[in-house]
Amino acid sequence: MTESWPDIPFEPWKESCATLHLWTQIVGKYRLARTPWINHSWHATFYATSRGLTTALIPTGNQGVQFDFDLIDHNLIGSTEDGSCKSFALQPMTVAEFYNRFLALTDELGVRTKIHGTPNEVADAVSFEKDTIHASYDADAVNRFWRALVQIDRVFKDFRTGFLGKVSPVHLFWGSFDLAVTRFSGRTAPMHPGGFPALPDAVTREAYSHEVSSAGFWPGGGPVDYPAFYSYAYPAPEGFSSQRVTPDEAFFDEKSGEFILPYSVVRNAADPDQTLLGFLESTYDVAAGLADWDRASLDCPRGLIGVPRPL
Repeated sequence: MTESWPDIPFEPWKESCATLHLWTQIVGKYRLARTPWINHSWHATFYATSRGLTTALIPTGNQGVQFDFDLIDHNLIGSTEDGSCKSFALQPMTVAEFYNRFLALTDELGVRTKIHGTPNEVADAVSFEKDTIHASYDADAVNRFWRALVQIDRVFKDFRTGFLGKVSPVHLFWGSFDLAVTRFSGRTAPMHPGGFPALPDAVTREAYSHEVSSAGFWPGGGPVDYPAFYSYAYPAPEGFSSQRVTPDEAFFDEKSGEFILPYSVVRNAADPDQTLLGFLESTYDVAAGLADWDRASLDCPRGLIGVPRPL
């Protein structure tokens, strides 16, 4: 076990996790409302930073604004390219209060934008302005979650370098609240049936317009109620669920249709990086091998620092 991979049991902070999830939806919807659509909704995500999570720069006419969740000092910060900077403290408060504070912050920055006021991918969702149920904020747990994301982001980015084809950034989707990286075969996929709660089927179908092998991380509350890594293929090739992957603690969850690896297995491994990379590589090998991807054209050794890829 290494201290760089913090302990993040889900149960003690699940209420704070649910609140933070909804807060990120509010800010994420601002980016969604101001950014031209990019394939697979890549225009709406967050990215891990040295202090928390960021939207990166969002266009506001001929200017730009950026919002950052500072999860060290626990502030939401809005900044514009003209030097304006406004913030408010992240502390226990209802989603409704956060929503109003965020709108006020955009007013102070002069970048107010109408956003969709209801959560996505959340069952029985309550509109942000009426949500007085979710109000927890455990600052220590949130900080540990972010520190875990820093480690996971680093390993996911290393894994990402071993592919020459189309591959997503490593980014956090605020709808499902997971950090993810996705590889594409280059071939179109059958139309996705949709059916995700509070998410238009058109969005889901565009997201899965092409064959994928996707991996990611949930803090908990996904198919399992503990922090875990996942990997799936769409469409899932025949025999996918019966394949063996590494490490031995990984398993296929029939309900979600995904391979699952508990975060605790990685955290407690003698070499967490290699344990996680083993899961990412072996699940991709299964997906791409069974689906007959053009591995000769798509695969490559993982990148090295300062070394250009050979032609």
